[in-house]
Amino acid sequence: MRPAFTMIEMVFVIVILGILAAVAIPRLAATRTDAAITKGASQVSAIRSGIALQRSLRLMQGTVGYPPNLDDVNASYGTAGQNLFWRSGGNPENILENPILSSTGNTAAWLKTAQNTYTFRIDNTSIVTLTYTQGTGQFACTPAGELCNALTQ
Repeated sequence: MRPAFTMIEMVFVIVILGILAAVAIPRLAATRTDAAITKGASQVSAIRSGIALQRSLRLMQGTVGYPPNLDDVNASYGTAGQNLFWRSGGNPENILENPILSSTGNTAAWLKTAQNTYTFRIDNTSIVTLTYTQGTGQFACTPAGELCNALTQ
């Protein structure tokens, strides 16, 4: 008779592999929502850095306060293809070096909904509203919540 594994040993190994897979896969699997939140968080961080940079530039020029707007005042609200956080014509007061294009249907997309008010679509059901307040220079969520915290912390 040749030496081989018994059926009990094979079943035991398969059970151990199943337990390891059941524990490891959920921890290692990243979702599209996680990716969208990470993208939004990095963009919010860049926008906040741009606001702080513009305030510093304004102070060096002798102008007190934060920039009045984050992009062109004439930009349409709720329209896809708009340049957000950027002024046309290579304006030195651009918040970002390159604009973020607005989108109405994509996930992980920005849309301008009012003057200095923007939404970030995480997925088809989760949308976070962020508002820029000129007096304080804050770019924050309204209202605060779990998704807001994920984007802004």
